[in-house]
Amino acid sequence: MIRLTRRNGESFVLNADQIELVEATPDTVISLLSGKKLLVRESVEEVIELVLSYARRVHSVGVLPPEGG
Repeated sequence: MIRLTRRNGESFVLNADQIELVEATPDTVISLLSGKKLLVRESVEEVIELVLSYARRVHSVGVLPPEGG
C-alpha cells in the first residue's frame, strides 16, 4: 500500500498492485486495473519511488540471507 494525496489535499492509501498506468497530463493520473482513474498531487517520479519502495518492503519480508553470508 502507498499513501497518496488527492488534488483536493485529502490523503488516501492505494494498493500499488492495482496500478496499471501512471502518466503526466500534466497532472499525475493513475489508471487502475479496474479502469478507474485517480488524479493525485504527487509527480509521476514520486509515485514510481513509492511503488518501488513498497515492492522492496513486500519482497524482502521473510527473505533470509544465504548461509555463510
